[in-house]
Amino acid sequence: MTKEEIWEMTLPRYLRNDIEAYIKGVEENSSLLDCLWGEVYGSINSALYSYVISDEQARFLRKKYLGINLEDDEHVD
Repeated sequence: MTKEEIWEMTLPRYLRNDIEAYIKGVEENSSLLDCLWGEVYGSINSALYSYVISDEQARFLRKKYLGINLEDDEHVD
């Protein structure tokens, strides 16, 4: 089992719920997709700043579910 798989299994319930709702919204082409995206983004940040997940976990989740790769931004001069 990879560390990423372990991370996803141990996410706080509110974050798992938001990710599941977002995935369902994508599958159903929901008109609320922007709202669901925002909920996932906010829940990741909430978990990060509450020290429930690490920065590495937050970056992984943002990249996997939201398409945000913050590592690209770090190398901009």
